[in-house]
Parts: sequence; structure tokens; C-alpha cells
Amino acid sequence: MEFGSPVTTVAFWLGALLPLFYLPVFVVGIDSITALTSFLALLTIHVVALVVGHDYPETRSR
Repeated sequence: MEFGSPVTTVAFWLGALLPLFYLPVFVVGIDSITALTSFLALLTIHVVALVVGHDYPETRSR
């Protein structure tokens, strides 16, 4: 079994697990500019993680 680079591996798992952090944001609410900025930063990190982690070897069909 061949593994990709550590960056790709971390990005893949970060992209897979980041949605868990959306729920607390929505429960607390986005009622200030700080909360909105935090949400947009989380969303940006998630998109970058999905793009970088897309080539993780375990996600390819055989």
C-alpha cells in the first residue's frame, strides 16, 4: 500500500473531519463580524483541504 505525501494525507483527513466543526457554529449562531469571519475562515480552510487532499491514494478506485 502506497501512501501519498504527508500534506495530502493531512489535508484529506482535515477535509473529512472539518464538517464536524460546522454544527457548533450553527448552534451558537453567526451574530457578529467575528463569528462570520471565523465561519468564513473555517469554510476556506475546508475548501483548501478538499482540493489538496483530493489526490489521497485511498480515495482512488482500483
